[in-house]
Amino acid sequence: MGTQITRLTRLAAAGLSAVLLFATAACAATSPTETEPDNKTSVPAPTGPINVVASLNQWGSLAAELGGDDVEVTSIVNSTNVDAHEFEPKTSDVAKLSKAQIIVVNGAGYDSWATKSMTKTTNIVSAASVMGAMEGDNPHLWFSKDARSSMATAITDAYVKALPSKKKAFQKRLKAWQADEKSLETWASEFTRSHSDLTYAATEPVVYYLMADLGFKNQTPKGYTQSTASGGEPAPADLQSFQKLIEDKGVDVLVNNTQEASDATNMITGAAGRADVPVVDVSEQMPKDTDTLNAWINQLINTIIDAVDPSYGCEDATDGNANSDDSSADGAATDDANAQDSKASTGSSTGPKYIRQCKAATSSDSSQDSTKADASNGDSGDASGNDQTDSGK
Repeated sequence: MGTQITRLTRLAAAGLSAVLLFATAACAATSPTETEPDNKTSVPAPTGPINVVASLNQWGSLAAELGGDDVEVTSIVNSTNVDAHEFEPKTSDVAKLSKAQIIVVNGAGYDSWATKSMTKTTNIVSAASVMGAMEGDNPHLWFSKDARSSMATAITDAYVKALPSKKKAFQKRLKAWQADEKSLETWASEFTRSHSDLTYAATEPVVYYLMADLGFKNQTPKGYTQSTASGGEPAPADLQSFQKLIEDKGVDVLVNNTQEASDATNMITGAAGRADVPVVDVSEQMPKDTDTLNAWINQLINTIIDAVDPSYGCEDATDGNANSDDSSADGAATDDANAQDSKASTGSSTGPKYIRQCKAATSSDSSQDSTKADASNGDSGDASGNDQTDSGK
C-alpha cells in the first residue's frame, strides 16, 4: 500500500513539473521583451553645414566650391602678404583647426603647422598624401592639374562621409567642377600643342607644375634652383649664370615670385627688363581678385600666354571689336566673347567657364572708347567752329 502511494506521489509531481515547464516556455515565446530588455539607443543622423578649415586659401577656395551651402570653410593663410613658409599660427588659428570636422592641407612640409596638434582621428585631406609627395619635393601642388583633380575627389569623398544625406549634392558639384577643369585643361593643351619649344626661368620654383603642364622647359640654372628651394642664398656664380642667361635672351619668359623678393630677384628681374625678356609675376597664395582656384589658374595661363604669344586665340576677337559700331558695340563684344568661349574649349553648350582672355580685345575696346570720346569732342569742336565761321561771315 505504501508503495502505491509513493508511485502516485511521483506521478503527480512529474505531471506538475511538465505543466510548469510548458507554461514557462509559452510565456517566453509570447513575451520576449519582458525577459530581454533593449539597451540600444538611436544615433541622430549628422546635419550640416560641415565645419571645414583649410590651411591655405587656394585649397580652401576649392573646398568651398565643392561644398556649396553644405559647408562652412575658413582659410587660415588667405593673403598674398603672408609668407606661408614662415607662417606661425595664432592661438585662434589653432582653436579653429581643433574644432574642424574636416581639415584641408597641402602637406609636403609646406604647412606642417596645420597638423602638429591634430590627433589620428582628425579627418585630414592632404594634397601631398593624395599625390604621394614628401617633404623635400616641390610643395606648390595646387599648380598641378593632377593634384587639383585628385584633391577635388578626395575632398568630396570626405564630405560624403561626414554628411551622407547630401551625397547627391556633393557628387553633382564635383561633376560640374570636373567639367570646368576639363575645359581648362583642353584649352591649355591646345596652346601647348602649337607651342612646343617654349622655355622659361624662375626666380623661385613656385609654378613648376603649371609650367610643366603647359609644356615649358625649365632653363633656370640648377645651382640657383637648389639654393632657393632650400631657402638659402644663391652663390655668386649661380647668380651670374642666371643673369647671363637672361641677358642672352636664353628663355622666352621669366617667372617671378612676388612673395619671395630679395636683392637677387631684383637683380634678375632688372636684367630681364633691360633685355626685353617678358616677366610674369606670380604669388603663392590666391590674390583677392580671384574667387576660385581654377579661375586663378585660368588668369595665370592667360598672363603667361600674353607674355610669349599675345595674339594667340585673339585674332577673331580683335577683328570683331574693330568692326563694332556705336549702336552694337556691347552686343558685338558679347558675341565675340561667346565665340572665344566656343573656340577655346569643348565645354558645355553654354560655353566653358575658363577661357582665353585677350588683352588685344581689351586694348581694342579701350581704343574704340577713346576714339568715340575724341569723335564726340571733335563734333563739339566742329559745331563751335562752324558757329564761329558763320559769325565771321
